[in-house]
Amino acid sequence: MPSLKDILTAINHSREKRSSFANLILDNPALLPELLAICAQVDDEISCRASWGLEFFCKNNLEAIMPHLDYLIHIASKVYKHSAVRPMAKIFEYLIIAYYQKKVPVIKQSLTTAHREKITEICFDWLITDQKVAPKAYSMTSLYLLGTEFGWVHPELKITLENNYNTGSAAYKARSRMVLKRLG
Repeated sequence: MPSLKDILTAINHSREKRSSFANLILDNPALLPELLAICAQVDDEISCRASWGLEFFCKNNLEAIMPHLDYLIHIASKVYKHSAVRPMAKIFEYLIIAYYQKKVPVIKQSLTTAHREKITEICFDWLITDQKVAPKAYSMTSLYLLGTEFGWVHPELKITLENNYNTGSAAYKARSRMVLKRLG
């Protein structure tokens, strides 16, 4: 079997290729640490492809990432290429929805207060830095839910969304309006 890195080199951004790669990881969860190590190579374009695969994997088996939360959060704090930031923001959204809305027991047990605080910090970073709309939108959702626990988040989120509203894209404005309406 070719190495994970070789397989990733042959992947493009098509849903079919990413899904096929995710199925490889789903069928071989022992490859997850190697996949995360490739995601951590943030200066290499291959980390973006690994992040796509990781997002698809997490969509289908979020609980499998639980033993690797510390490493995942460390990686997410370092990524800067849009093609890696977007899937990391989506994985955070999966985690936060599973924790606060779906109340998945293994997520509730594994996602510690320290993890949630670090995710809050990273999501605010993505929201206030020069990112494309997708990671900002995913971060808004995550921050809204995190704010149900951490009292300081909602006021900061509201200020941030209001301050950036006029310069945001149409998609950014649409998501902002939705979140601002929920914030009251």
